[in-house]
Amino acid sequence: MPDLRKIVNAQMAALIDGTFGCLDAAAETINARTGGSVSKGTLSKRLSGQLGWTIEDVAALQMAAGQYPVTRTMMRLEMDNGGKSAAACLYAASGVVSKEVGEAVSAALRAAQSADGGDIAEAR
Repeated sequence: MPDLRKIVNAQMAALIDGTFGCLDAAAETINARTGGSVSKGTLSKRLSGQLGWTIEDVAALQMAAGQYPVTRTMMRLEMDNGGKSAAACLYAASGVVSKEVGEAVSAALRAAQSADGGDIAEAR
């Protein structure tokens, strides 16, 4: 397995340099999108590998840039690993989904017709 931290750091460095131009702009973008208080120093430590990237910060920068290099890489790595997925019988899964939907509708109808907090909590 490749060193994911190095890959993410390289992609984030390219995204910051190519789109935001500097760490100050990247930090302001993250703070505006997440309401956090990320500083230029924190981003520098992440790029050097001293700190790991948070999902929120990666997502904030990718979404602001309209580019998704980290997300694409993670998907490609998963697909290259054989794209392991859960095997399930379609009929059995359909039955489970149908039952759950029926129970959810029933709970929502009970909550709509009741002032009982328990019914409302169950519907949620």
